[in-house]
Amino acid sequence: MKNFTFMRLSLWVYLAIFFAYLLGPLVIMSATAFNSPSFPRMTPWECLTFEWFSALFQDERILNGIWNSILVGAGTVVLSVAMGLAGALMLTQIWPKLRATYYTVIIAPILIPGVVLGISTLVFWDRINRMLGLGADSFLSNGLFLTIIGQSTFIASYCMLVLVARLQRYDIALTEAALDLGATHAQAFRKVLLPFMRPAIASAAVLAFLASFENYNTTTFTFGEYPTLTIELAQKVRYGITPAISALAFIIVVLTVFAALFNEASIRRKQLVAEARKKATVEELESGKLRLPGFLSSNAAAVALVVVACATVAVVGTATVYSPAQCIANVQEQKRLETEERIQELRRQRELRRQQQEEQGEAAPSQSTPSTGSGNNSGFGGVFAPGSLSGEDEAEPEAEQEPQGNNSGFGNVFDPGALSGDGEDSGSGN
Repeated sequence: MKNFTFMRLSLWVYLAIFFAYLLGPLVIMSATAFNSPSFPRMTPWECLTFEWFSALFQDERILNGIWNSILVGAGTVVLSVAMGLAGALMLTQIWPKLRATYYTVIIAPILIPGVVLGISTLVFWDRINRMLGLGADSFLSNGLFLTIIGQSTFIASYCMLVLVARLQRYDIALTEAALDLGATHAQAFRKVLLPFMRPAIASAAVLAFLASFENYNTTTFTFGEYPTLTIELAQKVRYGITPAISALAFIIVVLTVFAALFNEASIRRKQLVAEARKKATVEELESGKLRLPGFLSSNAAAVALVVVACATVAVVGTATVYSPAQCIANVQEQKRLETEERIQELRRQRELRRQQQEEQGEAAPSQSTPSTGSGNNSGFGGVFAPGSLSGEDEAEPEAEQEPQGNNSGFGNVFDPGALSGDGEDSGSGN
């Protein structure tokens, strides 16, 4: 029993650490969108504000990047899902001995770095553009076209994997029965196979859009005049970020949670309706008086969805009436006072150091001993005395008493009469 309790406790601790590691950065970044400092930070908390959401919706570059990302994502979804479905159908119908080789070729783009795919896409379509004699402004050089083509080269492989997993559960006898009943291959595909593949197609479309929306490595070489959201964010981070990016992250997180809860609530709703129909009597089914469960009954996802929706409405309503101006003014005043106190403290410390230096300077002469000769207080004695090189330290007072004479260390070399032969006369006067 103790081992079982310990295992359960360990499992809960592991789950707590796992979800904290997984969702912690998102929670912290979302919280920074509501803090007033101009740089994203959660601590110290200053003032609750919604101004970064306003700054986000006023940023034309971010809005343009979002619009370009939506256009690229829509084009990538259409192209990737179509190629993925064709690849999945081919994989199930190809000769079994070639199936492994074909599968390897189709999956290869996933293993290639996105940088290589971006460069190769740009170079390939540039060569095609030149071969056709088109100009630099042709659609083959358009950044939107190149980005969709470049992203679809590897996103189609992801779509194919999702569609193959669904297609493996398909009974080929259904298609054969439709053909035996007179349907054409197109009709059998449209009315039999396509409805069966619809959930997988929806999942592949969502996966393709999300993969396109967050792609950066491939897009950075192909976007041209159509920078996506990831490109704009990377350029903004290079020159310094603001909490407006945190506001964008918070909106994306809320939309993702809302979509996930809505999907889970819908699935749970269908399960409850199916269970109610199974338990219903024939009379209830024929009369149409079957009582179906409500949207919130026994549906935790639906309850969470309503809570998230109410919280979102409350936040939006608060943002329209709340003004953080007074709080921000108080914080700025407090920062000003703290700055003045810090400056005064630095001045006091500087004045204290100056007084200590003056006291040390006054104490130094009183502690030093006067020298016997020339009064030199340095630690080198008389080494640097003017007469130390000539050895006439003792005769220096006598030389100072002579009325005339050359006191330089060069003797009579520079005497005016040295060149005219009067050196002896000038020397006699020395």
